[in-house]
Amino acid sequence: MSHVLLGVSASVAVYKACDLASKLAQAGHDVRAVLTHNAAKLISPQLFAAVTGQDAQTSEFGDQARSAMDHIDLARWADAVVIAPCTASLLGRLAHGMGDDLLTTAVLATDPSTPRLLAPAMNPTMLAQRAVQANLALLREDGWHVVDPEAGHMACGESGTGRLADPAQIAARVHELLHG
Repeated sequence: MSHVLLGVSASVAVYKACDLASKLAQAGHDVRAVLTHNAAKLISPQLFAAVTGQDAQTSEFGDQARSAMDHIDLARWADAVVIAPCTASLLGRLAHGMGDDLLTTAVLATDPSTPRLLAPAMNPTMLAQRAVQANLALLREDGWHVVDPEAGHMACGESGTGRLADPAQIAARVHELLHG
């Protein structure tokens, strides 16, 4: 059984992250979800607990703390790191080594040889910004694998590339990274 750390950031596509967590758990992976503070405003961490059998976390402080250093424990535990959906903000923080919450500090503490996968989801205009594209390129150079977003109708009413890839496609890519 592989250990998958699933990072979830605040995108309207956050509901698809629950489907991804379920698919990964059904495939036999032990999944622990870590939601950014804003993601937890959009979707309940309890939904992730229900589909994975593991408590989801949003912070390593207070009642949520599992240990004195949750970010280190998660990093050592993970056989793979998956970020889906990954917003422009989280892309920037990851690309520039900014650890300001449980998710980003856990990612920073993860051995770079651990498979790391992200699936961006954002408005097409945001995705096309030069800074966002530069951050994606930097992360790819750093060894991150990327499941590119899909084209289609967006929740904002626009059409274009930016939709979170299908959870089944992301799960298949996780399987490929873990098992060749």
